[in-house]
Formats: sequence, C-alpha cells, structure tokens
Amino acid sequence: MKHARRLVVGTLAAGALALSLTGCGDSAAPTERLAAKTAQPTPATGSATPTASPSAGASDEAYKKWGLTAPLQYAPRPAQKPQIPKPGPGKVPVIDRIPVPAADKVVFLTFDDGAEKDPEFLKMAADLKLPISMFLTDSVASSDYGYFEKIRDNGSASTINNHTLTHPNLRTLSFEGQKKEICGQQERLEKRFGKRPPLFRPPFGNYNDDTLRAASECGVSSLVLWRASMQINNFQYAEGSALKPGDIILAHFRGPGELKGTTETQMATRMLQRIQEQGYRIGRLEDYL
Repeated sequence: MKHARRLVVGTLAAGALALSLTGCGDSAAPTERLAAKTAQPTPATGSATPTASPSAGASDEAYKKWGLTAPLQYAPRPAQKPQIPKPGPGKVPVIDRIPVPAADKVVFLTFDDGAEKDPEFLKMAADLKLPISMFLTDSVASSDYGYFEKIRDNGSASTINNHTLTHPNLRTLSFEGQKKEICGQQERLEKRFGKRPPLFRPPFGNYNDDTLRAASECGVSSLVLWRASMQINNFQYAEGSALKPGDIILAHFRGPGELKGTTETQMATRMLQRIQEQGYRIGRLEDYL
C-alpha cells in the first residue's frame, strides 16, 4: 500500500517538475509531495538528555527584529543519538522523522534547492542562529555557493547537503543515471566546500531501491525526507493537523515569484511563528543522526 501511494504521488511530482526547474515544485501549491510514512522504533531511554545547545549564541533581542513575539527555543544536543532503523545491505536508511520521546517537542529545519538567495534571510539566519540543514541542487545553487557558505559559517552549525546536480525525478532514471546525479553533486560540493555531505534528499521525495544503493555507493549515510512542509503562511502535514515530536520540516530557498509576492524571509518568519505557537524547540538535525 505504501509503495502504491508513493507511486501515485511520485507521478504528480514528476508533472510538477515540468513546470518548475528551480526547486521541488511550488512551495505554495497545496499538492506538494510530503514524505511517505515509515516505521520508527522506540528510542533508547535517556536519548534526549541535553548537553549543549547548537544555537546558544543567538541574541536575546534578535527575535524582536525578525517579527517574533518571544525568543526561539533551541533543543540541546542529545547525550545519546536516537536509534535509526538499519537499512538493507548496500543501502542507506530512509528518515522522515527523528524517533525522539513523545514528550520531547523538537523539530528540525531543512531548506532545499538554493534558487533564491535573499540577503535579508542571510541576516535573519545569522541573527537567530538558525541551525539549518541545507540540501542544495547544483544547477540552481552554484550561481552563488558563497551565499550558502555564509549560512554554514554564521555560528549556527548549519550544514550543506546533497540534493542532486539537476533536480530530476530519480524514479525515472536508471541506477547509473541516479548515481551520476548523486555522486556528481557529492563531488562538486566536496570540491567547493571541502567535505562530502553525509545527507541526501531526493527531489520531490521520490526514490526507489536504486536510489538507496546509489546513495550508499556515493558515500551518503542517510536519505532524509520530511513530515511537514512550509507553504506561504502555514504548514502542510503528512498526517494530522499539527507538528509531532521529531518532525523534519521542509522549506525552500524561494522568492516572491514562487511565493506569490512573499519573500523568503517573510515565509521563514511565519514558519518560526508556527513552531513557537505549537510549543516546539528547534534542533540541529545532524546532532540526532
């Protein structure tokens, strides 16, 4: 049943690709692909014990500057990482939610593609010390990789990860075609930033067994999906009508052209407001993987 659902949604996403080559489809569209549900085990007792916050350097007053009514709350690094399901031989694990205890209200910020390079968002991310896991596509991000380097180096412990060379629907490609897209971006990011990314996100969330094998051969440790997608004003959820502990949130580097006149910074402010309204803290994804 899961496979059938992914196939149907994957077909819709492939159609969206024909309309937009600048990212994962229009973030404003209500039909945006959300990550499919996967089983998650119960984490080991004590896995959420805090040690140090990834964004402790954020100014106490920065929230006012960026339209928030209270300071953001950041989740500390867990003393023990949650248990992630083991993948099959020669494959990488698929993760769409971090298995944290039900009482641990932590979510994770991820931004895809890299088409928009809003200078105001650059300031916002630095002021708030947002720990962002960036998944970059070479064909749109490479025009100014320095922009994303600034986010990585702003003191927030943000990271740069792989989102393929050209943003294809990987399910339509052969194993070798997928490997070219994934390994090619691994090599370009390593050459530009000095490190091969450990995380990979397939465009539209579409993947198959060839994707999992290709990602493993390219040196990827985990394939990362999502459970909540930020639209222009609100979240779209894979299930239910609210965030859940451990949710990985998908947002995009998008501008007014894709967001119906809204800037990336305005969209990000609304996203942070919704996180606060639901009583969640923000964690650094890599601290849990």
